Amino acid sequence: MQAIEIAQPGAADVLRLTERPIPRPGAGEVLIKVAAAGVNRPDVFQRQGNYAPPPGASDLPGLEVAGELIDGDFGGDNPFGLKQGDAVCALLAGGGYAEYAVAPLRQCLPVPKGFSMIEAAALPENYFTVWSNVFDRGRLGLNAEGAPESLLVQGGSSGIGVTAIQLAHALGHRVFATAGNAEKCAACEKLGAHAINYREQDFVVEVKKHTDGHGVDVILDMVAGDYVPRELELLAEDGRLVFIATLGGKRVDIDASLIMRRRLTITGSTLRARPVAFKAALARRLHEKVWPLLESGQARPVIHQVFPAREAAKAHALMESSEHIGKIMLEWPVPALS
Repeated sequence: MQAIEIAQPGAADVLRLTERPIPRPGAGEVLIKVAAAGVNRPDVFQRQGNYAPPPGASDLPGLEVAGELIDGDFGGDNPFGLKQGDAVCALLAGGGYAEYAVAPLRQCLPVPKGFSMIEAAALPENYFTVWSNVFDRGRLGLNAEGAPESLLVQGGSSGIGVTAIQLAHALGHRVFATAGNAEKCAACEKLGAHAINYREQDFVVEVKKHTDGHGVDVILDMVAGDYVPRELELLAEDGRLVFIATLGGKRVDIDASLIMRRRLTITGSTLRARPVAFKAALARRLHEKVWPLLESGQARPVIHQVFPAREAAKAHALMESSEHIGKIMLEWPVPALS
């Protein structure tokens, strides 16, 4: 099969088209003929040499795909009744930048009705991450008075950001989002958020102004760094701050007494190395809670650009520029090299 490998740690141009043996599925695994794969920030970190695959995972980048099930173990735990020939999207621990990929059957979901393969491949990494962090760890739900809680999404125009905005909005929550220019803010507003241009406005001041000083109940943060003290100031009593990345830095000084006085919770997680059982439980919750929203049109992946897989380097360069809104995708098959 053809695949995109990381020749050595470095800039985007270290990605190269190569040939690899088609992987073989093991017990509880299936083989997928890949039609499309998502490009995600962890792929960039892996390419740079800063995010190694977990033990046993493919060294190829790529954490999400959509395609056709062509072989594997369909016995045992098969919650969605999947079979050979079905169209699926799947969460992977690696190996998605290839014509064929192996995934645990329990991490595969049927392609939502009416979705293209490109749209389906844009779902797993972002939707698993958002549900796990916003709704499970962040516990976004109803407050003590029974009213929907509020959410602030840092980086609202990213793939994660547009997913979080749409899901929270569809479930009745008030959503705020930060973005870096007018175009990105307009995109967040269109999806249901009150957008704040962080280059021109102070997000703490803006959110407090629009919440009568109350603040927000949950913050989804992929920045960290010097954002953290300001976020703690912005959280409402019993609020939750959830980290999913540290693009602004890993270390920060915080006022622990503020956390105690206002009963704040600081948490976070990574997804890639979690066990199959954890991801399988997430898949079931997504199928139950989110797939109906997708099929009814209340949520939809935002696709910024689709590249032929052999142009993965261009896709990575675009992601690192942060000029995109929503998802960057790779499409297979790739024509044979001349």
